[in-house]
This record gives sequence, C-alpha cells and structure tokens, in this order.
Amino acid sequence: MSVAASRRIAAALRQPGRTCASAATTSHTSRRRCFSSTGSRQLMETTGFTENELMVREAIGAVCSQFPNTYWQERDETETNPTDFHAALAKDGWLGIALPESYGGAGLGIAEATMMMQTITESGAGMAGAQAIHANVYATQPLAKFGSKEQLEETIPAIISGKVRVCFGVTEPNAGLNTLSLTTAATKTDDGYVVSGQKIWITNAQVASKMILLARTTPQEEATKPSEGLSLFCIPLDKSQPGLELRKIKKMGGRAVDANEVFFDNYKIPASSLVGQAGKGFKMALHGMNAERCLLAGEALGLGYAALGKAAQYARERVVFNRPIGMNQGVAHPLADAFMRLEAAKLATYHAARLYDASKKDSSIRQDAVGVAANSAKYMAAEAAFTACERAVLAHGGMGYAAEYDVERWFRECLVPRIAPVSREMILNYISERVLQLPRSY
Repeated sequence: MSVAASRRIAAALRQPGRTCASAATTSHTSRRRCFSSTGSRQLMETTGFTENELMVREAIGAVCSQFPNTYWQERDETETNPTDFHAALAKDGWLGIALPESYGGAGLGIAEATMMMQTITESGAGMAGAQAIHANVYATQPLAKFGSKEQLEETIPAIISGKVRVCFGVTEPNAGLNTLSLTTAATKTDDGYVVSGQKIWITNAQVASKMILLARTTPQEEATKPSEGLSLFCIPLDKSQPGLELRKIKKMGGRAVDANEVFFDNYKIPASSLVGQAGKGFKMALHGMNAERCLLAGEALGLGYAALGKAAQYARERVVFNRPIGMNQGVAHPLADAFMRLEAAKLATYHAARLYDASKKDSSIRQDAVGVAANSAKYMAAEAAFTACERAVLAHGGMGYAAEYDVERWFRECLVPRIAPVSREMILNYISERVLQLPRSY
C-alpha cells in the first residue's frame, strides 16, 4: 500500500456530503444495513454518527463480506491464523487508520478505528478477526507519538502495508495487572541491550516480526518512583535468534489467533530499538492504553450486536407449538433488554473515543477524564456483550450449542473483553478511587 493510496482513503472519507452508500441522498434505513455477513439485519442505531464513521463502517463491512462465518468457523476449528484477512485490510490501507498521513496512514481518529473494530466483530469475524489486527492499531500509537524519525520511517509504513506485523509485550505471569512490578529487564551493552524475562498472553507473537516491548532498564528498588525505570522498545522478533522462545497457549476462544508465553534469555536488541527516553516507557505505554480500551469496547459491541441479530432472526423463524418463539415474552424481553444495554454502552464507547481524539488538540480536556470515559466504556460494553451473547445462546436452545449457528463461538469470545486488557474489578477500583474518591483497597 503506497503513501498516495492511503492518502486517497483519507481524502475519500473526508469528502463532504458522503454517506454510507456514497450518496448524499441515501436514506437512514439503507445506511443502517450497508453490510451483512451474518445473514441477519444489522441492529445498531446509527443516528448521531459522523459521516467518516459511517463511511468506515461501510468500507470495512465490504472487506469483511469477503470472509463469511464459515471462514471463521474453519479458522477457529483448525486454529489457523487469518493471514488473508489481515492482508485484505492491509491492501486497502486500513491498518493505518489512526496513523499519520505523513507515513502512509489515513490520519483518522480512535473513534473511526473503534468503528472499524466494531464492524469487524459484528460482521461475524468475532474477536479472532479483531485480534488479528488489534495491536497494529493501538500498540503503534505510542510509537507514532514518541518514536524517532528513523523508527517512524522504517516501521510505520511497513506495518500499514502489512509487511510487518506487530505484537505488544507488557503482561507478565508474576505481575498480572500490576504493570509497575514488571521484572523483564533490558540491560545496556556496548552495542545495544540484552533482554531477559518472560511475557505472557502475547497475541500474534507467532506471526509478528516486531514487538512493542515494555521492559525495566532500572531496577525497581533503584527507581525514584514506581512509574520510573520502565522503557519502551520496538524490537525485532527474530525466532531464529538465540535467547528467544515462544510457547503457544491453548485457549477457550479466538483460537484462530495465537496467544503466547514469550521467554527472553539475554536476547540481543539494537540500541536503536529504544522508543523515546529511557525510563519513561510507562507513561508512553499509557498513551496507547486508553485507546485500547476504546477499541475493546467497540469489539465487544460488535460481538453483542452480531449475537443479538442472530438470536432475533432465529426467534422470528423458529416455530414451536405452532407459533414463532419470538412471540413469547420469555424470549422477546431478554433480547429487547440486551439491545438497550448495547445501545447504552455504544453511547459511552463513542463518547470515550471522541474525547480521546479531542484531547489531542484541546489541552483543556484532562487525561484523567479520558481515562474515566475509556474505562467506563470498556466495562459497560463488555458487560452488555456478555449479556447479549449469553441470551443469544439461550434463545437458540439446543442449537445455540452447535458450532454452525456461530453464537457459541461468540459466547466463548465475549469473555475476552471482560478480562482484557484490564479486569472488571480493576476498572471498578479505578472509578471508586478516581471519581468517588474512596480509599484504595489494594
């Protein structure tokens, strides 16, 4: 994908008067139904979305329509990475949706990127489809903001074109959500660094050639404060080089995309892999974390809407006792309730994403306000998606347990937004402390 082609995407999205069907006279109804690969009508109400967001929804939906549910069923069953799906998005420049135009990106915001991720999961691809490109969108945000000119010129265009795939190395088995207690160390040498330690739940490490790594360059006991001493790196992930071992984790859902334990043992990386200033990596990584919460919220919404659409379709068509089961309020009311939960979470999600984008230009928008919005959106969307997916399985009865109906796959996957990248309980702690000013409990 050339720089010029990526700029054409951005320009097309910004054309005044464009709508989801590429015509100013397109009706609101047709804009709601501009794609479908699940076989059911799209449920989300789109009133209030910007033209850019609706254009992204249409364009990404068109790409996703090339990958029907049977494709994702097969990838899930065989645990095969959807490399052709990743390539299709790269071909049209979408991996650079929120990256600078100067390096081949579309220069759009996290709000548009959130819509992209929601559209992917909603198409039937589920979390596997989202996780195939997730790190390319959010893990590159700190790199784009703090990277050197050399890093930006060499790495960003390669990520956007699909030549380079990226994974994000933060989580460790003995640290969990306590990021400040990370122990993976990057020790300075004459010609670079050597990395030793372990990371876990690293998505796409098997197919990635680069890792955005958070590692300790100053021992914790020597750091002036807990948030100091961690540095951010953009490192080559060379599986043939000594000192690097990957172990794939078998998991409940999203099986098409690998998750891994990564072991470093004096793994050599060049000095040029350091991003920004040494010891300031934690603050840099935070730059991508609020963005990731918005993206996860969008992905959860997509799962919920897809499952609910399937359930409503089944409830209309399934006849028992000479009547569609959707006539029974015991079936209809839980689905209606799930829809309203998704719609409420949708408002919170796009509020957070737009606030994140606005904060880049408006210094009056406090980062703690963005954090509250992003965490709240992720929590609400994850819970709404779980409710919708669970009720979709139950509405299908015994067929909800069958792989061919997809809802069981989405139900397995909807647990991911509840757990990652931060648990529900830690979000509740965050709101308790930051908003309600209650004493810290941990």
